[in-house]
Amino acid sequence: QVQLVESGGGSVQAGGSLRLSCVAYGTTVSRYSLAWYRQAPGKSREGVAVIEREGTTFYADSVEGRFTISRDNAKNTVYLEMNSLQLEDSADYYCAADPRGLVGRWLLQTLDFRTWGQGTQVTVSS
Repeated sequence: QVQLVESGGGSVQAGGSLRLSCVAYGTTVSRYSLAWYRQAPGKSREGVAVIEREGTTFYADSVEGRFTISRDNAKNTVYLEMNSLQLEDSADYYCAADPRGLVGRWLLQTLDFRTWGQGTQVTVSS
């Protein structure tokens, strides 16, 4: 059974940085499309960044240029480097993985990933 475990969330002042990590257990993620989503209180879950199995990345417009998604297949880990954090980046962040070889920017708009982590909270304060 595949399990995703996120870490790295916390509290940070606006303009600061955080790096989220998500480790996969029970599988080898080299075959997977991986993604980070977030959900703020009272809002729907939204796609933040996607990295395809070949390394192509896509970002939501709101984080383009500030966030970077990367993967280390040897460590079964996907990362989200977040810089220049803004108040509106506050949310619970979830990683997601799917083995079907999904590709394309449309992945930012879907919740159809097969496996999800439990989330890690990010709070940005002024």
